[in-house]
Amino acid sequence: MIYSKPPLTFSAQIKLLEDRGLIINDKIMAENYLSNISFYRLRAYTYPYQNLKDPNHTFKKGITFKKIIDDYIFDRKLKLIIFDAIEKIEISLRTQLIYHYSLAHGGNWYSNKLLFKNEDYHNQDLAQLENEITRSNENFITHFKAKYPSPQQPPAWMVFEIVSFGTLSKIFSNLEKNNEKKKVAEHFGLDIYIFQSWLHHITVVRNICAHHARLWNRDIPKIPKLPNRPKNTWIKENNELRPNKVYTTLCCLRYLLNIISPNNNLKNKIVDLINNHPDIDITKMGFQENWRNEYLWLL
Repeated sequence: MIYSKPPLTFSAQIKLLEDRGLIINDKIMAENYLSNISFYRLRAYTYPYQNLKDPNHTFKKGITFKKIIDDYIFDRKLKLIIFDAIEKIEISLRTQLIYHYSLAHGGNWYSNKLLFKNEDYHNQDLAQLENEITRSNENFITHFKAKYPSPQQPPAWMVFEIVSFGTLSKIFSNLEKNNEKKKVAEHFGLDIYIFQSWLHHITVVRNICAHHARLWNRDIPKIPKLPNRPKNTWIKENNELRPNKVYTTLCCLRYLLNIISPNNNLKNKIVDLINNHPDIDITKMGFQENWRNEYLWLL
């Protein structure tokens, strides 16, 4: 089959949406939005309100363009909140890895293949680190290259400041189980295997946020393993969580932030966001009815 759909002008996009049953009360406003947020991007927010079994993807009765935009704005604000929380976790993870492994195995420990489980994965990660070092314009990297001929690579406390969260997650997962790895996980109040799964999950969520994709009502891959006996305050019942939904992500972020930054304002941000968008169905995000009464969110 050959894809043959033609490009549409903004006015044609509006007509197509109206023909499918979407209520557009202000066409000038709609065209302004469509000129700044692509029609294709907004489709992720229209699908929940369309009959996808119908070839014409007709809208449910009463759905307005304003509702689609409100969902989009809510999702955008949600991703900004989550991205900010992940930044704090990422910086803390970098610090813990650098600290424990450098003290135990020297500044260039990340090059020591004996510390890693899978040599192929280790080589891939080293190649990624090399790319990051080569591309970096950070003053501390260029200064190291100019002043120190040996070792060839900078120490971990420099290199790990320029690598992505995803690379950090992969490096941590590939490390052999030892005292240093245990200490890093314990800093975050989790055992190694639970923490690894959380890092994988958070990496996926971070990428969704970074690429401005829809988050609020989607199923998230790489679901996190849920702790049965966490060292710090968690939610009351794991079996009430839907681990592939963003509410579970928020619980994981809240748990970690309560350790990293005990006075964090994640709860206030989420409550304010929900209060300012009362028409958003937060059950589609996996929120439980009594979530505000969970001690994790009362701290």
